[in-house]
Amino acid sequence: MDIKFKDKSLDKLEIDLTFDGGYSVAIVRSYRKKIAFIRSAMDERDLYAMRSLNFEKLKGSRSNQFSIRLNGQWRLILEFKSQDRGKLVLVISIEDYHK
Repeated sequence: MDIKFKDKSLDKLEIDLTFDGGYSVAIVRSYRKKIAFIRSAMDERDLYAMRSLNFEKLKGSRSNQFSIRLNGQWRLILEFKSQDRGKLVLVISIEDYHK
């Protein structure tokens, strides 16, 4: 799937190995692994099939978004858009679900 980032720092977090965006080493490592898996997936079904991702559709006012767990506390928030070449994943944010 193609990926776009809502925030340039999220793009930089993936490609710049010296940039941590203020996150812990474990979160950055998990983020990079999850982004690599998303890039290799054909569509959302691949994300649902990988149980360890804990890929979930959000509810309420965020029902157009999905989350993937980076660890017990942090989530990667995504949206999916259609495009001519298939699905586009828009990486929205990394959020602390304990706030």
